[in-house]
Amino acid sequence: MHPPDSTQWILQLVWLAILPLAVACVAWTVTHEEVFREPREYCVERSRNARSLLARKFFYLFTCEYCFSHWVTIFFLIVTRYRLLLDDARGYLISFFAVVAVTNFYISAFGRLRQEVKSEKLEAKRKEKILERVEGTQNGERSQEGEARQEPGPQRAVR
Repeated sequence: MHPPDSTQWILQLVWLAILPLAVACVAWTVTHEEVFREPREYCVERSRNARSLLARKFFYLFTCEYCFSHWVTIFFLIVTRYRLLLDDARGYLISFFAVVAVTNFYISAFGRLRQEVKSEKLEAKRKEKILERVEGTQNGERSQEGEARQEPGPQRAVR
């Protein structure tokens, strides 16, 4: 399937909604997920300790999802030949910035969603620990009360 031309603007918008999903997936995976941790740590180290500005910026590209999304977008635009609004080089330029913008909207939304899920999990663990302490305290009080009932007191021993 070829990308839509400028007369098919609804189809162009569908592409603009879907293409950034692929770009965001690649950019997020490379810059955040565990599978690329070692190369990313190497790039972080090299970007911090590089002697030249060019080397520092090159290695930084692989640690920042926003920066990396630009390069992934270029790759996807070359592969798909997607142009937005115009059928010439200007369409590529417009599509480049539009895809990057939508991609980073997706990445931000996904990052926020992950943060909320993580926060909810931590809150649930905190509440679970509090509940365990409360139940432990109540069980401890009950067992102490039971022990007190079973043991004869000093007054009973005298009688």
